[in-house]
Amino acid sequence: MLLVYTHKITPRLTYTFKHICKRILGLEVSFTSKIEDFIAHDSLKMSYTKQPLSNELFVRSNELLFEQGLSDLDINVHQWDNTKGFFATGERSHLPFDIFASSFYLLSRYEEYLPHVNDSFGRFMATESLAYNHRFLNQPVIDIWSYKLRDVLQERFPKFQFTKRQYQIQPVVDVPTAFYFRKKGLLRTVGGTLNDLVRFKLKQLYQRYSVLMGFKRDPYDTFKWIITKQKQCNFKFVVLFLIGDYSTYDKNVNTNKKEFVSLIKSIADYCNVGIKASYFALDDVSILKKEKLKMESIINTDLKAIRHSFSKLNLPTSYRNLVELEINQDFTMGYIDTLGFRAGTCTPFQFYDLDYEVQTPLQINPYHCLDFALLKYQSELDKTEHLQKLIDEVKAVNGTFTPVFHNYTFSDLSNWRGFRSLFNLILESAE
Repeated sequence: MLLVYTHKITPRLTYTFKHICKRILGLEVSFTSKIEDFIAHDSLKMSYTKQPLSNELFVRSNELLFEQGLSDLDINVHQWDNTKGFFATGERSHLPFDIFASSFYLLSRYEEYLPHVNDSFGRFMATESLAYNHRFLNQPVIDIWSYKLRDVLQERFPKFQFTKRQYQIQPVVDVPTAFYFRKKGLLRTVGGTLNDLVRFKLKQLYQRYSVLMGFKRDPYDTFKWIITKQKQCNFKFVVLFLIGDYSTYDKNVNTNKKEFVSLIKSIADYCNVGIKASYFALDDVSILKKEKLKMESIINTDLKAIRHSFSKLNLPTSYRNLVELEINQDFTMGYIDTLGFRAGTCTPFQFYDLDYEVQTPLQINPYHCLDFALLKYQSELDKTEHLQKLIDEVKAVNGTFTPVFHNYTFSDLSNWRGFRSLFNLILESAE
C-alpha cells in the first residue's frame, strides 16, 4: 500500500490519487496528515505538499487539489520525454510536473466549465481543448504519467512488486436507426418514396421496395453479423438502442413494433444492452426516466449503460441526471470528429462534480474513436494507419480501448466500405 503524506486531505486529492494509483497502477493508497504515521509506515510512501519533510519521495503540490470551485488557471505546457506535462514543480520534486493536479484538470473536464465556443449542436469541440492545442490529444497522458510515477516508486522501493493490468477493448455499437426502410410505418414510407422520386434517387427507390417486398435485407440490418462477431469474442460488446419518441433529431423504429422489441431482446442475449438517450432527454430528466423504464421493461433488468444523442454533453447537468436515475455507465465522453483522448485517459473513471466537490457513482467510459471521425481519412490505408496508432497508444499503457461504431457502419453502403475490416482490426488487437 502507498501512504501519501499531505497537509490537507480533500475530495479532489483522494479522487485523483485513487484513479492514478488504484485504477491504473493497481495500487492501494491511503492518506495521512500526521508526520509520525508517515515515518512509521514501512512500505511505499511519498509526500505531496509544498516542502519535503526530509529525503522521502516528494512531489511538490500545485494548489488545484486544495481549492474549491473554479479559478482562472495559468497553464504552461512543456515537453516531457515523449509526452507533455503541465503544472511544473521545481527542482526538489521527484517528478518535474504535478501529475495529480494535471490529471484532475483533465478528468474533471475543468476546461469544459470555463467559457468556450460550442459547435452548432452546443457541443464542446476538440479545437477548444488544451490537449488539442498543445498536441497531446493523441496520447492517454494520465496513464503515461502514472507509469512514470510507478518507475520513480520502483526505483525508491525496488523490492515492491507491482501488479500488471491487461489491455482490454470495449466495443460500443450505437443504434440510432435499426432499419433504413423497414418498420417505419405508412406515412414515413410514403414520405420517403416521394422524396426519392422528387430527388431522382431511383436506385434508392428500387432498393427501398426490394427491401419492403422481402427480396433484399435492409441495409441497416447488420445485427446477424454483430452477433456472429460477439460469439467469437470473450468480452461483451455494448449495444445502445435509441427508443425515444420520433422527433426532428430521433428517427428510430417505434417500440410498439414487435419485431423491434424482439431484436433488442435477441441482442441482449449476447451483448450488454443500454440506451442511446434521445436528443430531448439530454435536458429533461423526466423524458430520460421514461426511456430508462421502457428499456428495462424490454430487457427485464436494470439499465446500466447510456450514451447521449450526437455525443452531446451539458456538464454537469447531463451527468447529474444519470446519477439521479442510478444509471452508472456512460459512453458519451469523446469527440465526434477527432480521434483521441478527451479526458486524457484510456481508463474508465468516476464523474467528479465540480460544483458539489464530490465523486459520484457514475463511471465514465471515454471513447477514443468514433466511426465518423475516421471518414475524414480518404483511403482505407489512412484509416487503418490512424486507427492502429491509437490502438498502439492504449496498448503501451495496457489501457481500455473504447471505439464507437454504428449498426449501419457495417452495411454495404458506399460511405462505410471497409469499416467491417477496421472493426475486425480492433477485435483482433485483443488477441
